[in-house]
Amino acid sequence: MPTLHGAPALHGVGVLVTRPEQQAMSLCRLLENQGASTRRLPAVDIKAVGNRRETAARLGRLEDFDVVIFTSANAVRFGASLLEQRRDLTLAALGPATARALNQSGYRVAVQPESIDSEGLLLHPRLAHPTGRRILIIKGSNGRPFLEQELAQRGAQVVTADVYRRVPAIPSEAALASLLECFLAAALQVITATSLEIAANLLAIAAPALRAEFERAHWLVPGARVAAGVRELGLSAPLLQAASAEDHDLVAALLAWRAAESGA
Repeated sequence: MPTLHGAPALHGVGVLVTRPEQQAMSLCRLLENQGASTRRLPAVDIKAVGNRRETAARLGRLEDFDVVIFTSANAVRFGASLLEQRRDLTLAALGPATARALNQSGYRVAVQPESIDSEGLLLHPRLAHPTGRRILIIKGSNGRPFLEQELAQRGAQVVTADVYRRVPAIPSEAALASLLECFLAAALQVITATSLEIAANLLAIAAPALRAEFERAHWLVPGARVAAGVRELGLSAPLLQAASAEDHDLVAALLAWRAAESGA
C-alpha cells in the first residue's frame, strides 16, 4: 500500500461514492484499503426492463448473430439469461468489468477492446469492418447510442435488446441532511461521478446549501468527455480525471492527486 509520511496514502480523504448500490462496494473497499473513508449515496438505481421470454422470442436464433455485444456489467446481470447457457456464441464485452461479469457467469469473451469505450471496441478486427454482419447489442435502455449507430452506418445489421434502465435515485431528506453535515464537518473532500448521468442526478437533488458544498469538493470523473459534460451542467468545482471508470483507475487518479498535493 502506498503511504505518505508513514500513513496510508489516502488517510484523511473522505470520498462520496455515488454508483448504484450493487456496484459501489468494490470501489469503497479499494479506497478504504488506501486509507480513505467512504460514504455511499447512490445517484442512480438500476431496474430490469422487458420480459425475458418475449425478448428471446423477438431475437430468434442467437446463432444467427455474428457477434453478441454486452455493453456493461449490468447488461450481463440482467441479460445473460438470454444466452440460455450457450457456449458457442461469439461474445464481445465493452470494458474489463463487463468481461469479468461474463467470465463469472461462465462465458468466454472473444472480443474485448484495449480501451473500455465504444470507440475502442469498434477498432477490434471483428467489428472494424462489419458490413453484412448481424450484431446483437444487449444494453441499457438509456445508454449512449454511439455504438449502435456507428455499426449500422458501417453496414452491419444491428439488433438491440434493452434489459435494464437507469433511473434517478431519490435520497430521503434525512440522508441529504446527514450528507450536508458531513461536508460541513470537512469529512468529505471528493465526490465520484463515474457518468454524466450520475453527475446530473447529484446536482438535481442538491438544495442550495448542499450544492455550495459540492462546488468546494473535488469531483472524480472518468475522462475528458464526462469532464466536459459536467462543466456544461454548470459545475465549477475542481475536477480530477481518471483514465476510465474502472475502480483501479479511479483509485489511481486519487493517489496521483494526493501525491501531488503533498509534494511527494
